[in-house]
Amino acid sequence: MPDIGEPTLDQLRVLAAIADTGSFSAAARQLRRAQSVISYAMANLEAQLGVTLFDRGGRTPVLTEAGRAILEDARRVGLRVDALRCRAMALRQGTEVEVSLAVDVMFPIARLTEVLRAFAATYPTVGLRLRMEAVGGVAQLVRDGACGIGVSGWAGDLPDMLLQRAIGTLRLIPVAAPSHPLAALNLVPSGAAREHTQLVLSDASHLTDGRDFGVLSLRTWRLGDLGAKHALLIAGLGWGNMPEHMVAADIEAGRLQQLHMEEARAYDYPISLLRRADTEPGPAATWLADRLASACT
Repeated sequence: MPDIGEPTLDQLRVLAAIADTGSFSAAARQLRRAQSVISYAMANLEAQLGVTLFDRGGRTPVLTEAGRAILEDARRVGLRVDALRCRAMALRQGTEVEVSLAVDVMFPIARLTEVLRAFAATYPTVGLRLRMEAVGGVAQLVRDGACGIGVSGWAGDLPDMLLQRAIGTLRLIPVAAPSHPLAALNLVPSGAAREHTQLVLSDASHLTDGRDFGVLSLRTWRLGDLGAKHALLIAGLGWGNMPEHMVAADIEAGRLQQLHMEEARAYDYPISLLRRADTEPGPAATWLADRLASACT
């Protein structure tokens, strides 16, 4: 049995053109070539592969079963080559191969999704590494060089090597389940708040060692996951501060209740863009940072 030949990219594109247009003559017009060149390319491809790709018995060529299978592979090869060319063009223009991003878990996921959808459309060849972190986790990832840009809500003292750009605020409000004892009070005294377990979001970074943000109670449960904190609040296992956008539907549905507190009132949580001062972001990272800033505003 003869060896299988090596099809050229041009032959595969001709195959796809014939399948798309429905005839050899239409493919010739689309590719701006003589029909004889198209016929010759297909005859060579069939000879190299050792299979018949088109049934030429009728008025128009019809793909054979083998032809349909080969066409599927041909389209995949064409797409991969097109992606390779786009990536090479982007690299020649200075666009990054990959962008690394760290985002505070408080940031609205709907807005982040919108930005990333636009990013994928604008920079289809650029990879993305996304980390979601709490409190000082974003700043530590950017400081250590693990992520090039960060969207951080941590308001503590930042390392000197980080550049900070304020882009907006998120509203945090104290909430508890309707069954929680504090929910029955029109105004929660500071003493009462201290007596009940507060659910507190924490992180694994060393930047926040020994620091508490918005902690009033003497009894705390510390969680590293915002979703877990949300679930435990609904279960009535404590009270705590949550992003207003994340609990608005729960409050409307009666699953949670906003607490009116004497001391730990609602407050604005500042959001900033972070990057290292000793690095300059590429065009894709710059575009992404600007879009995130606009989304937060």
